[in-house]
Amino acid sequence: MIQRYTRPEMGRIWSEHNKYQCWLDVELAASEALAHLGLVPVEAATALRAHAGFSVDRIGEIEREVKHDVIAFTTAVAETLKDKGQAEHSRWLHYGLTSNDVVDTAQALQIKQSSGLIAKGLEGLLEALKKRAFEHKDTIQIGRTHGVHAEPITFGLKLANFYDELKRNAERFDRAAEEIRVGKTSGAVGAFAHLSPESEELICEGLGLKAAPVSSQVLSRDLHANYISVLALICATLEKIALEVRHLQRTEVREAEEPFAPGQKGSSAMPHKKNPIVCEQICGLARIVRSNLQAAFENIALWHERDISHSSVERVILPDSTILTDYLLAKTTWLVEGMRVNEDRMMANFNATLGIVFSGQLLLDLAEAGMLRETAYRLVQAHAMQCWENGTSFKTAVAADPEVTKYLSAEKLDETFSAGRQLKNIDKLFARVFAD
Repeated sequence: MIQRYTRPEMGRIWSEHNKYQCWLDVELAASEALAHLGLVPVEAATALRAHAGFSVDRIGEIEREVKHDVIAFTTAVAETLKDKGQAEHSRWLHYGLTSNDVVDTAQALQIKQSSGLIAKGLEGLLEALKKRAFEHKDTIQIGRTHGVHAEPITFGLKLANFYDELKRNAERFDRAAEEIRVGKTSGAVGAFAHLSPESEELICEGLGLKAAPVSSQVLSRDLHANYISVLALICATLEKIALEVRHLQRTEVREAEEPFAPGQKGSSAMPHKKNPIVCEQICGLARIVRSNLQAAFENIALWHERDISHSSVERVILPDSTILTDYLLAKTTWLVEGMRVNEDRMMANFNATLGIVFSGQLLLDLAEAGMLRETAYRLVQAHAMQCWENGTSFKTAVAADPEVTKYLSAEKLDETFSAGRQLKNIDKLFARVFAD
């Protein structure tokens, strides 16, 4: 697991201690629900709640002998009850349950806890994107298609695109987190041979979960695959943001760059370097989350009512995917909040091609004024290509062409070469994106 990247809260959720605490929470919720239904003595459920405990080290010692983690856990808990003079009540621990009733339901608790942190991370990044988008709503930037100058945009519009995509991801995540907020106590093959659907509903309610409508010994793993799929989508969007900053930080562009701290060094050999290392880290680690999705899909098909081929996989992909998503959300929020935006360089790059980016508008204006579109295209393209090759002013060239001035006055050409004309709908776009 990527423990060295873990923020404290998320790391705690996937610690061995919290895993066993979630197991104990399921056991206690089960005993109390069954006591409510008259299947377990009330005094036993009360004693379990008051005295049951565990030691991670002791569980490990027992597991090394019995080779079964849940048996090691229940044995260790029973020992704590015996030590506190409550041995007679230990027989009601794990009553009517099979191992995966505890493991799958407890894992749902861990996922629920992780989801709370990820949701906060999404909210924080959305706020950062919105703030910077409005800050640069009217900051003119050249739009690029295929990496080549196209037509004007604003940097705020670029950020608004990121915001809109991340907002969809947040909505997807809410649905996926809710869908996987389920537990099960249906027994060894899902038929409720020893408990009842009503007891399952009561147990899950006590844990803040829903009862799965149906299960085998395990919850269906399409739930987990869908959850990790949404995490992969989130991280793909974070990579998209970071990749854009990497491109804009290139020496030839220099329109934006990630924060560079006082005293930071960029290269052991080249003191001038300021490299987009965090952006590259975001792009690299997003690949791990996507690769985990393949394993999650492989976990869906299991033998009959259960095998454990998914179990070892999930001990890696669930902690890693949630930990990395949380980490990358924090890093991307840091990037967006601290990103240095070079407005002067944006304007210089916008002007670098001396007006040829208005060729599309000129084409439309000539067609509107009466020139055949095919004729207008050939005329405009010829001027644009010549100016691009020679580094001369596109506006000057077309203003001197009688074929153009026959249709467009000097005042109309000024309008043709106005960036504001092409950006007149930015406010409307912002109103749509940020309607909330």
